[in-house]
Amino acid sequence: MEINNLCLYLSPIILLALYSTILHLLNKFRNLPPSPFPALPFVGHIYLLKKPFHRGLSEVSRRFGPAIFLQLGSRPVLLISSPSLAEECLTKKNDIIFANRPNLLNGRYFGYNYTSLSWAPYGDHWRNLRRISSLELLSSQRIQMLSYIRADEAMSLVRKLVHVSIEEPDKVLEVKSALFEFSFNVLTRMITGKRYYGKNVENSKEAKILEEIAIETSKVAFETNVVDFLPLMRWFGFKDLEKKLISIHEKRDKFMQNVIDENRREVLLMENNECTNTTTSVNHQVKTKKTKKNMVEVLLDLQRSEPDYYTDETIKNLLLVLLQGGSSTSTIALEWAFSLLLDNPETLKKAQSEIDARVGFDRLITETDVAALPYLRHVVLETLRLHPPVSILMPHRSSAECTVGGFRIPANTILLVNIWDIHHNPEIWPDPEEFRPERFEGFDGKKELGFRFFPFGSGRRACPGENLGISNIGLGLGSLIQCFDWEKIGEIDMSEGAGTTTPKVQPLTARCKPRHFLENFIS
Repeated sequence: MEINNLCLYLSPIILLALYSTILHLLNKFRNLPPSPFPALPFVGHIYLLKKPFHRGLSEVSRRFGPAIFLQLGSRPVLLISSPSLAEECLTKKNDIIFANRPNLLNGRYFGYNYTSLSWAPYGDHWRNLRRISSLELLSSQRIQMLSYIRADEAMSLVRKLVHVSIEEPDKVLEVKSALFEFSFNVLTRMITGKRYYGKNVENSKEAKILEEIAIETSKVAFETNVVDFLPLMRWFGFKDLEKKLISIHEKRDKFMQNVIDENRREVLLMENNECTNTTTSVNHQVKTKKTKKNMVEVLLDLQRSEPDYYTDETIKNLLLVLLQGGSSTSTIALEWAFSLLLDNPETLKKAQSEIDARVGFDRLITETDVAALPYLRHVVLETLRLHPPVSILMPHRSSAECTVGGFRIPANTILLVNIWDIHHNPEIWPDPEEFRPERFEGFDGKKELGFRFFPFGSGRRACPGENLGISNIGLGLGSLIQCFDWEKIGEIDMSEGAGTTTPKVQPLTARCKPRHFLENFIS
């Protein structure tokens, strides 16, 4: 009887061991990359994942190698953590094969059924969206044309902090909220022509809608990831997930449709004014407005020439990608940069001295200045190395069988590239955990660094907003360094959040004191 009971207890364990062993040997026989043992039924290697995920995956890579084959629930995954293999996947012989995205729930509901710039499969439609974003919305000419917005918002940021420091000299400031306001208003003004946060803003209702969308999206993020990799879970505890995703999508869609309709009415009104008014002043105003079009107006112009392609839905999904992706990552990078500077006061002083020598004391720093301030640029690059806002590249998918590092990779394998691990590899970056902007001296551009450093991704699916992001971070950071003396509050918590982006867990707090020369230009 006891023997029978023992056999009954041991049977599942024996079957589990047998299953894992056979699967492990089969993977070796098929010449797949190394795979951790064991892979459990149903969950695969999910048990290996620890928070934050980029660090957990880094631990796995350092145990099993730079190319690992994982089974995350129902989905096969190739995890890459070396520059040469990342280059092989993204820009060399496999660039087109890995230019696709996996079919995840975010792409279905927030990517307009996999038709958005972020989620569309590689093909004519995606190439056209990429062309529009690169040439029409985020070209160097367009970014320069709208530079006055970034300068205006940098001045608004400085004025806000001056006001706070005068009204309440000892107030402890939550820096993140000020940085978010700056980043978000820059993007909303470039995209829609309106700012949504700050003093005397009339769009507070729309701002609340955006906040609700962000809160609801973050609440369902975990459930979405679970169901993407363990689809049976939608029937066990996540039955209402898709209803929630539909509700969030409808709010996002309605918000952006209102923006399009409002801009469309304004364009028609301007054209009517141009037709009915012939005075020089009116014509001058119309001409000025036309040369500084926001992104919605640019896309509405394209809609007139090709209405069948540039539908309202196409315009909405393009702009939502830019708005939500750009604002969050810029804010995260700015907060990390400022946290690192406050934690390294000698570096902060060196950056401030460089700005004083270049800019002087009678005007605010500009984007032209930022381009001529190498140490400030090195601070930005070192921040993006230590704390890339997106630590693991947005997933790619192999459209056909291919070879990576001599291993066979089956079709429909998800590719994850751990940027954080590459940026923290001691064989690539000496003393990788140290904040040392000087390590970027001698590098004039990103091409020289290759795949040792690529915080915005690389290849066909690289972020098209890299230049805008660098400009925002440099100008926002430079303004805070130039205009204030800062005092950190206690020890700064450098813990990282877990998710697709890596914000600080504890928001940065500090005190600021306006420098003596601010009155020269703040008025």
